[in-house]
Amino acid sequence: MSLNETPRGERIHIGFFGRTNAGKSSIINAIANQEVSIVSDIKGTTTDAVFKSMEISGIGACVLIDTAGFDDDSNLSEKRIEKTENILERTDIGVVVFADDDISQELEWIEKLRAKKTPVIAIINKIDENKNTKLLQHKIEKINLRAISVSAKEKKNIQKIIEELRNIALDIKESSICGHFVKKDDVVLLVMPQDIQAPKGRLILPQVQTIRDLLDNKCIVISVTADNLEKAFKILKEPPKLIITDSQVFAKVYEQKPQESALTSFSVLFSRHKGDIDIFVEGAYSISNLKNGDKVLIAEACSHDPLDGDIGRIKLPALLRKKTRADLDIQVVSGNNFPIDLSEYSLIIHCGSCMFNKKYVMNRVEQARNQGIPITNYGIAIAYMNNILEKIKK
Repeated sequence: MSLNETPRGERIHIGFFGRTNAGKSSIINAIANQEVSIVSDIKGTTTDAVFKSMEISGIGACVLIDTAGFDDDSNLSEKRIEKTENILERTDIGVVVFADDDISQELEWIEKLRAKKTPVIAIINKIDENKNTKLLQHKIEKINLRAISVSAKEKKNIQKIIEELRNIALDIKESSICGHFVKKDDVVLLVMPQDIQAPKGRLILPQVQTIRDLLDNKCIVISVTADNLEKAFKILKEPPKLIITDSQVFAKVYEQKPQESALTSFSVLFSRHKGDIDIFVEGAYSISNLKNGDKVLIAEACSHDPLDGDIGRIKLPALLRKKTRADLDIQVVSGNNFPIDLSEYSLIIHCGSCMFNKKYVMNRVEQARNQGIPITNYGIAIAYMNNILEKIKK
């Protein structure tokens, strides 16, 4: 990812769904005005989801997602459809492409999108070839959708799709990471340990995103490493309004901070920005109920090679065992590898999810809640285990 590029997790995700050869790839290429997806008359050309990050005027930063046809009957069809199902989890706006009189499968996928409270746009493609456009429009209207008729091949009415995407995007509220805590001219101190997780020359993504958000809120931002925290307090004429720390040094920063300064962490901020902080706080209290043999699932958004001191694999498990004094079975998953059946777990601890959009995180939260499994996130859990959850800003 370029330093000048909006992270994918902060973009509106627009998923395109339809049968093989309905023209999904052609429509995406027409919207993007470039060849994003391979277009071919051969059935099943799109095998894995294709992601295109771009900017659309009036929508802003977004991701167009091309998916495999949901009528794929190849040897790999089950895997491909499973991947398309996974795309539903992160789709903010669903675009369903029709190109055939039989719309039974399209209706099934529209219901799947609606079940996730995802707004849907219906597109009738290939109007240059299809003689039954009016019949299709009538069928789609019966499910309370207004279809946009287009020809991706001739780039006809593509602008109408963009206009409809803009209208829906206006209702997808863009939240501020820190806006509920700060106001113009507030001094905010960031405590950012630079360790093996953030190699020389780099800041981790939540730090970068938080700095940008604070600057957007017209705050005065000061950054320091944990070992220079005391010096920073001496230099400042007044205590900072807010201190945002890496969760791993929560206890150390809490002990040193001025009484007047509110304290939170990057992960706690993201628990609100990307998830449901009330559910995460409730989930953290279930840590005290863990006992010998209980299974705990630690879920990371990004896939990476574990390093010494890895928070998900080393530090969190150590804190959990120290706090509970229990012999726990702790399992770690990363990326999209989140179990469908969560019934074997007594607790789920999710990372801050800077790599995921909110829709994806909230679908995981809903999945856990529906199965009656407590869920929390790294920062909230660490604050609880350091006995400061009630004393930090959330």
